[in-house]
Amino acid sequence: MRIGLYPGTFDPITLGHIDIIRRAAALVDRLVIGVAINGDKGPLFTLEQRVAMIEQECRALSEETGTEIVAHPFENLLIDCAHDVGAQIIVRGLRAVADFEYEFQMVGMNRALDQSVETVFLMAEARHQAIASKLVKEIARLGGDVSKFVTPPVYKALQERFAPDDQAP
Repeated sequence: MRIGLYPGTFDPITLGHIDIIRRAAALVDRLVIGVAINGDKGPLFTLEQRVAMIEQECRALSEETGTEIVAHPFENLLIDCAHDVGAQIIVRGLRAVADFEYEFQMVGMNRALDQSVETVFLMAEARHQAIASKLVKEIARLGGDVSKFVTPPVYKALQERFAPDDQAP
């Protein structure tokens, strides 16, 4: 069985992530979405919320592709997470040259730790290349419309998260 691991914080999951998940699912029999716990990044959504969003978004993708897609929280080294889930490949999405420079370093370090786990890069489709969770959160926080960057359920979650507090009369 070919098992792939697509890691990230997914805070929140975007259409860019979903594009990479859909295409990665064509390469493997089982795709594990590694949800990084990483409290140092100060995620907007809790781990449980991010996992729930991923599971909701990937349910239909799993049926569509015939690939088992599961969410798996992790807080250890990426290479150790790959071992934990039995992944032979790590899937990474690329948007721009800046992504490649960082990812190139990560691949080198992961290969030094374990040469048996391969990294596969998938370029985001042109219409998704500008989408970054960080920017989506910032736009939503400032009241902008992020509906073209996320699915309707994620859009609703962002709206709820950034809804103005009710003021007492």
